[in-house]
Amino acid sequence: MRLTAKELAVLLDAQIDGNSEATVSKLVKIEEADKESLCFIANAKYAHYAENTHASILVVSKDFSIKNTNGTTYLRVADPYSSFAVLLEKFNALNQEEKLGVDKEAKVDDSASLGQGVYIGAFCYIGKNVRIADGVKIYPQSYIGDDVLIAKNTIIHAGVKIYAKCQLGEECIVHSGVVIGSDGFGFAPQVDGSFSKVPQTGNVIVGNRVEIGANTVVDRATLGSTFIADGVKLDNLVQVAHNVQIGENSVVAAQAGISGSTKLGKNVMVGGQAGFVGHVQIADRTKINAQSGVSKSITQEGSFVSGSPAEAFRQHYKGIANVRKLEELIKRIEFLEKELRKKA
Repeated sequence: MRLTAKELAVLLDAQIDGNSEATVSKLVKIEEADKESLCFIANAKYAHYAENTHASILVVSKDFSIKNTNGTTYLRVADPYSSFAVLLEKFNALNQEEKLGVDKEAKVDDSASLGQGVYIGAFCYIGKNVRIADGVKIYPQSYIGDDVLIAKNTIIHAGVKIYAKCQLGEECIVHSGVVIGSDGFGFAPQVDGSFSKVPQTGNVIVGNRVEIGANTVVDRATLGSTFIADGVKLDNLVQVAHNVQIGENSVVAAQAGISGSTKLGKNVMVGGQAGFVGHVQIADRTKINAQSGVSKSITQEGSFVSGSPAEAFRQHYKGIANVRKLEELIKRIEFLEKELRKKA
């Protein structure tokens, strides 16, 4: 399928600089562009490619100034990177075959409710009283437990496991290997040194437009719900423990671990391999640097912390700088001690 610059300008709310009838059939990196290509530049270090690119259409910022000598049409937008995401979604939709219906190798309980335009792939299991809304896609070998609710247009990729009574909102994306609703890590120590399992009787509630990366695990609550709010993005290999709450539009990078009953506010950003002790609260718009260990609540909105235990970002790196000066300081002290002994 071909798209014109005029059609793309409507999609991206872009200003056309060049031929509005220019057409493209593919989205590629600017280094590999030909006359069939649509490209974008969001990072200034790639700007020089625009001078001689053969791309038919190039998405750039409104103030982009480098001129092309090969007749490329520019689409000028407020945010090229966000526009790129829109373009990827558009081309991905054009290139994907629409999946509909229930595969003959799937097992769907008679009590389950399926909306219109639903796809259930081969070897999926859909349990009792499951409610699946319009447009939901569940790819092969996924397990959907009893009484699960999945709202409209959510995509469940292959091999996902969703335990009983959990709920997913609209337009979520759940990647392969994800487990939602597994038991929280609850064990009571006994006098003989053993541990007795504490039943995990709650569920997981996931809001709208949440994306959960491959092999991430979200545990069910002991009581009540583990809650992932609207717009949250979880990377691959993230651990979310029982009764955790993650606020709207927060993002958590790979290999982070959030212990039980921790509450993250809105628009929190968590770097890779960061860890949280249980029962702490993190204020809105807090940024947690990669590999930080958060051992206490952060109450100041917009904080930026780093290190283990985590502390204010500037304070952390000031401490590191001071540690690097220790060798020099020790030599100076040793020198002064020698001078004092000479005078004694």
